[in-house]
Amino acid sequence: MEEDAIWVSEIMLQQTQVSTVIPYYLRFLRTFPTVRHLSKAHLSKVLKVWEGLGYYSRARNLHRASQRVFNQFHGKIPDQMGDLLTLPGIGRYTAGAILSIAFHKPAPILDGNVKRVLSRLFAIGDPPARVETEVRLWHLSESLLSKEHAGSFNQGLMDLGAMICTPKEPLCPQCPLHHLCKGKASGDPKRFPARKLKKKIPHIEAISVVVQQDGKVLLKQRPSKGLLGGLWEFPNWPIEAKKDPSDYLRDKVKREVGLRVKSNGSIGSFHQTFSHFKLTLHVFHCRHFNGKGKGRWVPVRNLHLVPMSRIHRRIAQELDGETQG
Repeated sequence: MEEDAIWVSEIMLQQTQVSTVIPYYLRFLRTFPTVRHLSKAHLSKVLKVWEGLGYYSRARNLHRASQRVFNQFHGKIPDQMGDLLTLPGIGRYTAGAILSIAFHKPAPILDGNVKRVLSRLFAIGDPPARVETEVRLWHLSESLLSKEHAGSFNQGLMDLGAMICTPKEPLCPQCPLHHLCKGKASGDPKRFPARKLKKKIPHIEAISVVVQQDGKVLLKQRPSKGLLGGLWEFPNWPIEAKKDPSDYLRDKVKREVGLRVKSNGSIGSFHQTFSHFKLTLHVFHCRHFNGKGKGRWVPVRNLHLVPMSRIHRRIAQELDGETQG
């Protein structure tokens, strides 16, 4: 159904650009064409189809919301603001987008692009994150909304921010609103809205172990909530200062994985940048002497079937390359 597709697209577009989303969106709808298909799927399959898009809480929320839609709303996306706001992962902006685009209802929206357009159009210099500023922007979005063509109006406003009224180099001469824009009239539209100072993100170094036996490797699953919730990974721990990596790794594996191991050398160092930190993972290959270990033993040839974050997927690919070589 069209409403299902619009819902999925709006969730995916939270914190991700359209060009990045498109292939994931098409693959997701091929795999889960209806709310029923999504609600009946195992979460691990949902995470696997989502793999690489990041911000995995969105996938978990989609899955939980689909079950609620199927059980409480007879498999149909609700068309009332109050009902939409009860679904996991849907806030006022996403609800407004679904209502206006899927159901042609006069609901305003306010994403990052729209905040920028309105801030420049009305020369609002205060940071959009301030409560008072956001309230004002919501009021403006609602007051400008075309009641008869809300969906088209909202999509046009978002596209204007994404393609014309861009953060660094706004294309003012091409903007259909340039003659009304107070930001342009000021001579420096880029100073609207006020930019938030970027904080220096921390760099975390961690150590990871690949324990292999009979063509299988040991994986652990992350908790269902929180960063990368529900994904599988090679056992890993932040490095503690002044610790010998080899001894530290052996001790961690024994106490937390339940295996006695000996390092067979380094596989390499892998890097990934998350929204709030940078991670460097130093990976070691180990052989173990006894015990089953705490986790799941997965054949190396089947690692491509398991949902993983990008950094652990690169480790898995490295192992697969070694096996094929």
